[in-house]
Amino acid sequence: MKCAKCEARRARRFCPALRDEICAVCCGESREVTLDCPFDCPYLEEARRHDRTLAIDPESLPNRDIEVSETFMEDNAVLFNVLGGAIAGIGSATPGATDHDIREALDAMIRTCRTRDSGLIYETRPTNLIAAGIQRRLSEEIDEARRQLRERQGLSTVRDADVLGVLVMFQRIELSYNNGRPRSRAFLDFLRRGFREDRPLNPAV
Repeated sequence: MKCAKCEARRARRFCPALRDEICAVCCGESREVTLDCPFDCPYLEEARRHDRTLAIDPESLPNRDIEVSETFMEDNAVLFNVLGGAIAGIGSATPGATDHDIREALDAMIRTCRTRDSGLIYETRPTNLIAAGIQRRLSEEIDEARRQLRERQGLSTVRDADVLGVLVMFQRIELSYNNGRPRSRAFLDFLRRGFREDRPLNPAV
């Protein structure tokens, strides 16, 4: 049987993205480039085991004036877990969403937070409709997290500075995990494995 993609080499494996048989070369070259590979594809899962997080030059980091220390992360562990689960859930439920879309959504949210800190009320919105949808839903999740934290833990408010710091942390993690392919979902896969959308608002969890 010929490969369904190149129609030249012999097919060696089933591709769940194409729902057809393809060769190993096309699988490797097209994975998250021209194919929307599902998370449970065994060949994608195997490739993930060999992916390495990218070393990011601190000088090239966006928003590098915002320090996200270990102490900050410990103090905001609940918020970090809640937003990690929210991003994972929203990204997984958004058709066609990639790491690049999540990157745009995070960047827009961070810009909005920074504008608010300066005393202006202006919401930055991505022109990318998928990223804009992710941003809108994540904003709603943040509002809900604020409400629940007030009710369940007696916190009078969740500081804007804390939300900004957590968003910047996820922005930096995305830069490390994004494998650079046009349809990369390596960062989203990392979130799916590490966070639960229904994670309770409990520091002990």
